[in-house]
Amino acid sequence: MAKRDDPETIGRRVQQLRHERGLTQRQLAEPAYTPAYISTLEAGRVRPSDTALRHLAERLGVAFDELATGRPAHVATDLRLRLTEAQRTLATGAAQEAADLYAALLAEAETYGLVEERATALLGLGECGLDTGDLTAARRHFERAEQALSEADAPLPARVPALRGRAVSHYLAGELRYAVYLLESTLDELNRGGLHDPDALLLLYASAIGPYMDMGAHARAAQAAEVALALAPQAGDPALVARMHRQVARTLVAEGRLAEADASLAKAAEMYRQLQIRTELANCHWMRGYVYAQNGQLERAEEELRAAQTMLSAKRAALYSSQVAVELADVLHRRGKSDEAGTLLRDVLGDLSSERGAVHAAAAHRLLGRIAEDARNTDAAEEHYVRALSLLERAGAAGDLADLCRLLGDLLRRTGRVEAALDAYRTGLGHRTAPGTTTLGPAPAQPPL
Repeated sequence: MAKRDDPETIGRRVQQLRHERGLTQRQLAEPAYTPAYISTLEAGRVRPSDTALRHLAERLGVAFDELATGRPAHVATDLRLRLTEAQRTLATGAAQEAADLYAALLAEAETYGLVEERATALLGLGECGLDTGDLTAARRHFERAEQALSEADAPLPARVPALRGRAVSHYLAGELRYAVYLLESTLDELNRGGLHDPDALLLLYASAIGPYMDMGAHARAAQAAEVALALAPQAGDPALVARMHRQVARTLVAEGRLAEADASLAKAAEMYRQLQIRTELANCHWMRGYVYAQNGQLERAEEELRAAQTMLSAKRAALYSSQVAVELADVLHRRGKSDEAGTLLRDVLGDLSSERGAVHAAAAHRLLGRIAEDARNTDAAEEHYVRALSLLERAGAAGDLADLCRLLGDLLRRTGRVEAALDAYRTGLGHRTAPGTTTLGPAPAQPPL
């Protein structure tokens, strides 16, 4: 039940409704109460009990909630239906249009004090921010949603989508370690507290795979994928299961199980087609392009990545589109189309930074460095490698750092700077940890599967 208004507000509301219906205080009061009680109530000098409010609501011909809160009958139901429509709009990839809908619904929910609906609107605005690449706004919306639910004493599983949204916004901003901290601490609290909510757990484990992989914590990513697959049959949200399959594919690729990764992505893509979730379908094309690139099937990789970029660009998903462009440029470079790759990278670098897609920004500079090396422009190559190194160090992307230090060390050695090359190699060795060993601390407690 929503929070009741103060006695003075309720008193004014009762008086207004009584006048509109042409009732005297005696007619409103009888047979259970006295005219004096109604007079005191309308003056705001008494807090009416639920029993009194139900009597008055019946005599005035309004719902109990409307009298107690000023909220018209059925407004919550109507608002939930329109929130579902906004969610469908976002699913088509029309993030800006969806954001406008969510903003209007948020204002309405706040007007009527509807906490759950307000949180849902804020979550929707956060997801719109992720799609458009406005990570600061997205994080702010997720934080507000979490705060609203906390103030309403919502259980932890109900707050998980907001916590996961915060983690993803930090992950996309290149703050890998903090993203993992948010996900793992929430998982630990759920599992240790015995709060076995399959949807909440699946959302968290699937979301942890990406930052684990980028940090070089392959064993922990594989463990998260294993738990996610075990949870999937218990989950009630098919879109969530499809997202899980897309994330699990990353661990399968890392283990060399490319056919299984492709099968997992095909399953996810089919589910997204049925659910008509266009942005996630584009992400499946993106991931399949990555799988084909890892398998040396460069022509198919290019087709999938171009399809993903076209779909994301059409829906103005700027950050995701730029990230796909970097991976497409890598495939083009490997196919001998270095000029086209370089042009593509320079076009999207303005959309990427240390606070927005840091890992892909580093990948873009790394690839531009390789292209410059091929053109025997060692100064430009070194500049790009150093910029990539700075981005990766800030993000904590250990696996990519080790490889980049090797490239930079090789370049420095070839140009006669042996001591500088040794420093680069040592830096790389410091990040070349054994699979699954990180400084993350103990893994979160496991759910009782």
